[in-house]
Amino acid sequence: MQNSDPVKDIEPEKGMSIAGLIDEFGRAGGFTAKKVSDALKILEDMVNDDATVFLSFPAAIIATGARGVIKELVKKKLVDVIITTCGTLDHDLARIWKDYYHGSFMLDDIELHRMGINRIGNVLVPNESYGLIVEEKLLPVIENIYNSKKRLSTRELVWEIGKRIENEENAENSVVYWCYRNRIPVYIPGITDGAVGSQLWIFYQQHRDFIIDVFADECELSDIVFESKRTGALIVGGGISKHHTIWWNQFKGGLDYAVYITTAVEWDGSLSGARSREAVSWGKIKESAKHVTVEGDATLILPLLVCGLLEKLEK
Repeated sequence: MQNSDPVKDIEPEKGMSIAGLIDEFGRAGGFTAKKVSDALKILEDMVNDDATVFLSFPAAIIATGARGVIKELVKKKLVDVIITTCGTLDHDLARIWKDYYHGSFMLDDIELHRMGINRIGNVLVPNESYGLIVEEKLLPVIENIYNSKKRLSTRELVWEIGKRIENEENAENSVVYWCYRNRIPVYIPGITDGAVGSQLWIFYQQHRDFIIDVFADECELSDIVFESKRTGALIVGGGISKHHTIWWNQFKGGLDYAVYITTAVEWDGSLSGARSREAVSWGKIKESAKHVTVEGDATLILPLLVCGLLEKLEK
């Protein structure tokens, strides 16, 4: 207790920057607020230490405005590797061509189904804004890719799609486009689990020599991990994208930096809810690593952290 810092009151000021507010969180304490402050410091250290930065996230946030935050990280080359799910391609591409809409958690889902509207939390996705438009637009893209290359990794697939949407009106809003433009590798270990995956499978029925080579992805991930002096990760949510990130990093002795953002609980033993400290027991995060788990909605926490990080780096 003698060396413990006292709790300070937050002093709101007109014109206070986001980074300044998050710094106030650190001095003020508070429950999740202090963790947000710690997370920003770790992210800043991770970037400034020239670590290879992994970003993992599930598809759902790409259906929200948080897509713009992910896009900005890629556009500004603040991440080096992305590991995500097939649905990220679905939502990112679909939103180039069609809009998603505000809804409510409390809507009648039977009625929505009868209207041809899908619900992601409080985001509404009409059929014409998702499956129908993905099928219409993507099959010609897949065929064009096939005519030039019949076997490719998911990283190559993402870049090939990014190249072919370059002239779309809303391409610059796309995560896929900026990953292609800035040559940031995207790995999707569950590539068949989504609308884009279904289109790949449909195309495969008539083109059995069209192969998505996930082992090629694994070879590239192995090279990235072992060639990195240090690695860090910003891990949003859980599932396969989270696990694939920490799984590969265990072979290098674990991550040097890790920031988790999650709403999942840990008491059910799930990987999604497992705190960063649990990964230390597996060697997926180093014992000496700087790491924190921030409990909260990524659509709130992630924009705060990224805006704060951009302000810090500009200084």
